[in-house]
Amino acid sequence: MAARAIGRATVRAVTKKRLTPQRAPLVLTQDAVSKLKELMKERPDMLGVKVGVKTRGCNGLSYTLEYAKEKGKFDEEVEQDGVKVFIDSKAQLTLLGTEMDFMKSQLAAEFVFNNPNIKGTCGCGESFSV
Repeated sequence: MAARAIGRATVRAVTKKRLTPQRAPLVLTQDAVSKLKELMKERPDMLGVKVGVKTRGCNGLSYTLEYAKEKGKFDEEVEQDGVKVFIDSKAQLTLLGTEMDFMKSQLAAEFVFNNPNIKGTCGCGESFSV
């Protein structure tokens, strides 16, 4: 059975604030942790979520976010405040030092990757290049 996508994700190149990599290759904000916990309650059969990357958009790459039943052989595992995030091996280098946030506005509710490794993004913020 194909994995079900969780939703949209936006990418932002960080220019002013340089994020310092922690022990984990990906750091979650409290808003992201809260939203992931809420999503995982709806899918108790899932172990966590998986972040991947695929070729898409006008700038080259786009992040994917899906439910995960198991950790892949080469996936990096990040556990923070009881939430498990698995990073696909193809996405690991693009995520180093990245902060994953969840933002809600009148127009959208989405996960945002604040990534210091990004060299460029498209106008809509869905694709990026490193």
